[in-house]
Amino acid sequence: MLRLLALSSLLAAQLAVLSCGGSGFPDPSSTPPLAPQSANTEFGVTGLRNWALVGNDVDAGTNTLEIEVVAPSGTKYVDAWLNGGEGQRLSKVDGRFRIALDIAALAPGEYQVLLAADGDDTAFVAHTFKRSHPLYVVVTTDWDDPDTSDAALALQDDLHAEHPELLLTHFVGPYTFTDPSVSEERRAVLVDWLLGMRTDFEDEIGLHIHPYCNFVNEVGTILGIADIECNIDESTVYPTDSSGYTIQCSAYSDEDFTNILLASDAVFEERGLGKPTSFRAGGWTAELNTMRSLEAAGYVADTSANNWARMEEWQGPGMGTLYAWNREHWASINDTSQPYYPSQDDILVTGDDTIGVLEVPDNGILVDYVETAEMIEIFEANWDGGLLTEPVNYSIGYHPSNFNAAYKLRITDTLTHVDQFLASEDAGPVIYGRLSDMANVWKQD
Repeated sequence: MLRLLALSSLLAAQLAVLSCGGSGFPDPSSTPPLAPQSANTEFGVTGLRNWALVGNDVDAGTNTLEIEVVAPSGTKYVDAWLNGGEGQRLSKVDGRFRIALDIAALAPGEYQVLLAADGDDTAFVAHTFKRSHPLYVVVTTDWDDPDTSDAALALQDDLHAEHPELLLTHFVGPYTFTDPSVSEERRAVLVDWLLGMRTDFEDEIGLHIHPYCNFVNEVGTILGIADIECNIDESTVYPTDSSGYTIQCSAYSDEDFTNILLASDAVFEERGLGKPTSFRAGGWTAELNTMRSLEAAGYVADTSANNWARMEEWQGPGMGTLYAWNREHWASINDTSQPYYPSQDDILVTGDDTIGVLEVPDNGILVDYVETAEMIEIFEANWDGGLLTEPVNYSIGYHPSNFNAAYKLRITDTLTHVDQFLASEDAGPVIYGRLSDMANVWKQD
């Protein structure tokens, strides 16, 4: 009889172990514990993030929280609860408790993680994190002139040194390679510098067009087609401009501007720069015909939409029509304008029938026109410090041809402010981006 009782007790004990998952411990509770008044410092916890970004085709985001707990001696087990869900048991490996909490399906919002040990009804830590889309900071350079001084190149090198995560999109002008004032030796220096930027820092080489006649006149020869007549009449600054520099890009027909783009591509390819896929029009003078030409030539993103109200320096007598042109053609673009695919009928709106080129508004404009305080003001208009329910873009830039110590200080101070909120530092949603990549964040329906 005693033996039967002993066997019965042993069987009951074995069944109890099986009901606890074979560990000898009870299963994690489906009811979360209470949050503590303050974290229990006897437990060391790593892997709890303040920001967990939603991924996309450019950036993977944060899909798991890799939590590790160093617990006081004698701790038997640790459980985790994500936002009031079922408890999940941490694995014990080499004396530490670990779990990879899957958060891939979480929509943007605020979420809480609770951790408790040995079935305690009060957690030893409660942590809240933000699930957010990224804030993309796109920094661009407009090569208005065919040459850039060594001093300006060095200042741009300094930007990368001072802001290690910075990515630049260099909008390079093809006229560097047709202007007779630039020697072949100098062209080689500029090409080597650009290739170094791409190799060392993963910068993008895009295209910038001011329709200089020294380039437009070569398009026919480059492509083996009939010559294109250089327009000198539709300037945004002067009555006429025989250089072509200040002529509107939109002054050229779809066909002619497509050939201008294709000739630029050929020049870039010949120099080893690769085919550009991002663009900004000189003076921001793009219209629907320009966008159609970009699509025909295989470009995926444009950033000619201009926050015109910030370029008040171009108002007044003797300043031409550049300000008025941008005010009219980019009327609705402002500090918080976001990427969109323009309608076939209206460059300012999207619609059911759109052009296949993403328009990324130049909402932070260029340092020629905005000081640090203004750039930070625009940054804060786009992000108030909270989580983002969709991706957001913030764009700033400069002209290499006039990039001096004063302008460099403006942008450095702005980037120093931005760097406080880097996703890589778990300090916010900020990620530096290249312009072409934005077409894989904002995809065409």
